[in-house]
Amino acid sequence: MKTMPLFLLLSLLLAACSEPASSPKVMADKAKEETPGAKDSSKNTGEQIPFDSAYIFSKDYLMGKFDPAKQPEFVRFGKPYADEEGYYLHRLTFEAFAKMYEAAKKDGIRLTIISATRPFTRQKSIWEAKWTGRRPVEGQNLAKAVKDPVERAKTILRYSSMPGTSRHHWGTDVDLNALENSYFEQGRGLKEYEWLQAHAAEYGFCQVYTAKGPKRPYGYEEEKWHWSYLPLARKLTALAKTELKDEDISGFAGAETATAIQVVEHYVLGINPECL
Repeated sequence: MKTMPLFLLLSLLLAACSEPASSPKVMADKAKEETPGAKDSSKNTGEQIPFDSAYIFSKDYLMGKFDPAKQPEFVRFGKPYADEEGYYLHRLTFEAFAKMYEAAKKDGIRLTIISATRPFTRQKSIWEAKWTGRRPVEGQNLAKAVKDPVERAKTILRYSSMPGTSRHHWGTDVDLNALENSYFEQGRGLKEYEWLQAHAAEYGFCQVYTAKGPKRPYGYEEEKWHWSYLPLARKLTALAKTELKDEDISGFAGAETATAIQVVEHYVLGINPECL
């Protein structure tokens, strides 16, 4: 019997060990390499983010210029998770919140969403009502009390975002239980806040607006009610840092103040460092 030449034997062994060009693994890796903006989701922490949903990583999405009711990644919900029907959140945010809600319930803690996704148009109506004085701010008609536009905008920005800059545009952020810090400083509200501080991170949530100080010198005042789902929101915050500009902020009364205030750096990015 003839002995197979060594070079031929080695060639056959190498071929046997190689992945066929048409194998699922090779084709998936090739598609990943050729897809613009594709990332290796196996390296992500937390939930798997659907990178093929390109609209999520667009400037229009960041600025809330879409209808959540028409987006396939958003879900509509109401009671018992919220105080009323008709709220929307990104699917991943809602699924994580539902788990947190059930865990809190077992510990005797009530978590109720009182605000969720707000598109540009809704944020515009809130902002302009305050800008024009139709809605008092801290008991004042700002149109009469604060004539300087930059100072008027800064007054509103203590607790309300300019349209196009709100994290509530993203479907990642929720307001819980009450809109007053004092509620969370005693009694039932204090127990709810202490539970969130101890456990919210286990479900991916972070309090984005903590008390201002050396680590957070700019931005909104403290909001103990405002919590953000980080596995998705961190990616959007990073996108805002590179893509969103003060000059993009327009389409509402007072928008001309955005550049002087540096609204992107000081407010969109002026969050709790632990949430970045």
